[in-house]
Amino acid sequence: MKVFISHSHKDEILAKEIATFLKKAGLDVWEGLDIFPGDNWASKVSDALNESNAMVVLLTPESVKSRSVRHDIEFALGHKRYNNRLLPVIVGQKKDILDENVPWILKKIRHVNLDKSDVDEEDLNEIVEALMDVIPGTSSEKNF
Repeated sequence: MKVFISHSHKDEILAKEIATFLKKAGLDVWEGLDIFPGDNWASKVSDALNESNAMVVLLTPESVKSRSVRHDIEFALGHKRYNNRLLPVIVGQKKDILDENVPWILKKIRHVNLDKSDVDEEDLNEIVEALMDVIPGTSSEKNF
């Protein structure tokens, strides 16, 4: 199962930290490391979205204004294989992020809330456990 992490470029450090932890937990994560200068960025992201089966979307003040993050969310909401496999991760205060820029459905589904952008192992485990609950053949009882 491949996990796509949707985020704003300003949240790249946090996205990489989460990706590293998810990999240690045994998940396959698309990080965009195979996009090089001159590559068709949109095509590479499209391929990754089509190959992935779950999405973590980092909701930050920056990402909720990002057109590309919105496109990623719309893609996941419109494809069956992402059904119940879209995990919003709210970074910061909910009142600052869950506004009119966030699709209403993301406010209703299971999410993880990180009060700050510098995460600890407990925060990362919460993301892993939420993913393990929705990915067939995995268990949230693993020790990370």
